[in-house]
Amino acid sequence: MRNPLSDKIVNIPPSGIRRFFDIVSEMPDAISLGVGEPDFETPWHIREEGIYSLEKGRTFYTSNAGLKPLKEEISRYLDRRFSVSYDPNHEIMVTIGGSEAIDIAMRAMLNPGDEVLIPQPSYVSYVPCAVLADGVPVIIELEEKDHFRLTPEKLLEKITDKTKILVLPFPNNPTGAIMDKQDLEAIAEIVLEKDIFVISDEIYSELTYSGDHYTIAAIPGMKERTVLINGFSKSYAMTGWRLGYAAAPAGILEQMLKIHQYAIMCAPTTSQYAAVSALRDGDGDVAMMRESYNQRRRYLLHAFQEMNIPCFEPLGAFYTFPNIKRFGMTSEEFATTLLKEEKVAVVPGSAFGDCGEGFVRISYAYSLESLKKALERIERFVKRRDGK
Repeated sequence: MRNPLSDKIVNIPPSGIRRFFDIVSEMPDAISLGVGEPDFETPWHIREEGIYSLEKGRTFYTSNAGLKPLKEEISRYLDRRFSVSYDPNHEIMVTIGGSEAIDIAMRAMLNPGDEVLIPQPSYVSYVPCAVLADGVPVIIELEEKDHFRLTPEKLLEKITDKTKILVLPFPNNPTGAIMDKQDLEAIAEIVLEKDIFVISDEIYSELTYSGDHYTIAAIPGMKERTVLINGFSKSYAMTGWRLGYAAAPAGILEQMLKIHQYAIMCAPTTSQYAAVSALRDGDGDVAMMRESYNQRRRYLLHAFQEMNIPCFEPLGAFYTFPNIKRFGMTSEEFATTLLKEEKVAVVPGSAFGDCGEGFVRISYAYSLESLKKALERIERFVKRRDGK
């Protein structure tokens, strides 16, 4: 019998995150700090709009690019929050979460052999999406001493004649690092000079703790070469609604939409109506959740300091990325042993790239009560390792 499988797919490893989730699900009394999912329910006015859309029988396909009122709200949102203007009719499309947008952006833009620069540690999907699009992933290793920001020097080191796309994953999963306006201006100068394009994953744009988020698309000359990706999962606690969007130059978006037409048709209609309410009336909900995350963030950083676990200050998303190198274990060993001995699940930093080795990702998208219980267990674990 012939092999029914694609070599390309077989050679892509599964996510390094999922194994710990599967173990925790079957372990009584385990506490997971590994899931990047808000613990808040979707705000009621958003759920209500979704329910109302069902009651009104709005259960049919929308246009491929998305519900027109939603695209218009996305356009207004990007303008008022980030000072970047997009035509809702030709430069915005609604996707199945931000993940689909990443996938189809790469497939629409890459030819075989084109190189994609991917700063790591970062979200696990970028490398597989580049491979699936017949691109060549080129890793830029970020360092703790730079607060895991992309520096111009590191970018220039990796650019070649084959470079086509730079992925900008900020605010960052798993590190919580951000890039401010000055950082992005330095990167934009190189992007323009070298004539490359940017996929800017800004799914955590509303979860920053040191001032407003800034998008590279707002820098003169950059909107024309940037695919801005965002969504509703993190900011509005809408993970299960599976809704994201891409804003991009019309020529790029037209080709992305073609892939979306054949693979997806359109994003869920109910979710799209709900998202209109999120953008129109959700600023207060976002502010409330952001303040709660910030409180938890500060609590974790203080706890790590008390345990003598180094951790740079994350200023975005809802993750900390503590350095566990002093324990003499790989990040996989640390996470596995902690789960076995104290029933606390964290994610090995190596799941987000080789340069994540020596770190673990801890999500604070959990209640303070859960975090306190988990940190008590982690403290016991640390004290045993320190012989105290």
